[in-house]
Amino acid sequence: MTRHFIPGDPPVEVILRRSARARRISLRVSSLDGRVTLTCPNGVSEDEALGFAREKADWMRGHLMKRPDEVVVGHGAAVPFRGRMIRIMPGTGRAIRIIDDRAEVPGAPAQAGRRMQAYLRETARARLAEACDTHARALGRPYSKLTLRDTRSRWGSCTSQGGLMFSWRLIMVPDAVLDYVAAHEVAHLGEMNHSPRFWALVERLYGDHRAARKWLRQNGPELHRYRFD
Repeated sequence: MTRHFIPGDPPVEVILRRSARARRISLRVSSLDGRVTLTCPNGVSEDEALGFAREKADWMRGHLMKRPDEVVVGHGAAVPFRGRMIRIMPGTGRAIRIIDDRAEVPGAPAQAGRRMQAYLRETARARLAEACDTHARALGRPYSKLTLRDTRSRWGSCTSQGGLMFSWRLIMVPDAVLDYVAAHEVAHLGEMNHSPRFWALVERLYGDHRAARKWLRQNGPELHRYRFD
């Protein structure tokens, strides 16, 4: 993969990747992080691929302009926490405290974002472990481990060895939505597919999951605009 800039106002950065499976040149603008990927078959020259991207420059800028602005988390910024917005404020002592609609974050202002991220990850692990333990007991199938990542393409996964993985950003969603994702992945311990039997397990563990799935489709991508640099 190589990076290129398509000139204009503003210039657009594109990542050129070749694919043996591609049959034509294509462009994709990620709704999660705004990354523009230019995919082309192996037999297509770099000049031809970049020429295609230049022709689509207005289309790319239009999609990028529709993306919500990134939020750099620090004192004064607001972030989602368990389905509601809380504002990051200076705090005292050693630990972060959530009080009503604010998070009091002690320490140097420059470290507020990183400290808040660590707090969110720790809270996510506790909430997800609690939910997964409950659903695994109901299913009668234990999981082998639980890991957290900052994934972009999925909210959770389950390995054939029984390992569960989740995005730590699930702590930003309403509790009922987090519980659904936990139930979804635990259900894979019984059915490693998305067959009717799998969805029957999800319904047995969680109940009607349509509202939670809809919430993730509509609101999930925006959770990736929060940066904790």
